[in-house]
Amino acid sequence: MNQLIITGASSGIGQAIAARFLAAGWSVLNLSRRPCPEPGVENLGVDLESPASLDALAETLPERIATEGRICLVHNASIMRADRIDALPDADLRAVLELNLLSPNRLNQLILPRMGAGSSVLYIGSTLSEKAVPGAASYVIVKHALVGMMRATCQDLAGRGLHTCLICPGFTDTPQVRALIDGHPETLTAITAMNAFGRLITPEEIASAVAFAAESPMLNGSVIHANLGQRER
Repeated sequence: MNQLIITGASSGIGQAIAARFLAAGWSVLNLSRRPCPEPGVENLGVDLESPASLDALAETLPERIATEGRICLVHNASIMRADRIDALPDADLRAVLELNLLSPNRLNQLILPRMGAGSSVLYIGSTLSEKAVPGAASYVIVKHALVGMMRATCQDLAGRGLHTCLICPGFTDTPQVRALIDGHPETLTAITAMNAFGRLITPEEIASAVAFAAESPMLNGSVIHANLGQRER
């Protein structure tokens, strides 16, 4: 059986990805602090911001990795904070780097040696992986860095039969975005006006893009923007 290993599948895009792969007959292993609510998902509790928690995971994860079939590793867990480059304490940036960049690197070291031909490493980026907005400095920094990590993955794994890409969702109807717009209809109007279809993306649409990417070696090394057509201002 093929196996999806995903971080942050407890809600939103991650949960939708887990559900999509389950429906396709894959086994699914979620790595996060909170379990994925989808029946049939195996959960391993880990705080991806904590090096000590990742050390503990290194003791238990290997026995959960499939020894046959393809593996799709999806680096999905992320956090977005409101901050500015002129007021960004080292400690705050370090915490964002731990979750968004260092934990994917650590998981790559644990899982890549066990991945056979036909497997894939997929990174979930953002529209802000290749542009910036004010007030989201740490998020812009780490999402740009993920582009570099994905491209390094592509080059360093060449010849192993593995492929990689980075999928960059636009504003998606997740609990995080709903919390942002709750009670502020003008915010929803402003956000949806930023794409060509005038609506939020559904998590299921992003999950479909991820499922397609897992089956598509020809996308190796690609940055894929899944944002309904960003309106440029």
